[in-house]
Amino acid sequence: MNKTTIKHILQAIPPHPFEAYAHIVSPLSAEDGGGYLITFPDLPGCMSDGETEAEAVANGRDAFESWASARADAGKSIPDPAYQPEAAQAASGRFVTRLPKSIHAKLAERAKVEGVSLNTLVLAFIAEGLGRKNSHV
Repeated sequence: MNKTTIKHILQAIPPHPFEAYAHIVSPLSAEDGGGYLITFPDLPGCMSDGETEAEAVANGRDAFESWASARADAGKSIPDPAYQPEAAQAASGRFVTRLPKSIHAKLAERAKVEGVSLNTLVLAFIAEGLGRKNSHV
């Protein structure tokens, strides 16, 4: 077995930051070890996982940097963000709600700290709340 070491290449910094690339965080089944998987539709083969959604996102940041370094090391370009989840969803699974400005600001700041989109954060909170409610039924 050959072992290759890929050094972090500063020039490999993608033309856009981590936050510009759509990512999907999905729960893993118990058969797959549990936790969460993070994938990037615009970055083929770039993925990671973690025990929690936040850990999966943090590990996803590392995977993103490693992926970009490996692409640059291989002489391949780093694609621009193209995947637009909102555009891909015509009507199914979408709803709009109004929030007080103070709650919106707190959610936006928390999403920034977690390194996820506001939609992803709100969805995680909703799923967590539904999971708690279902566990008590």
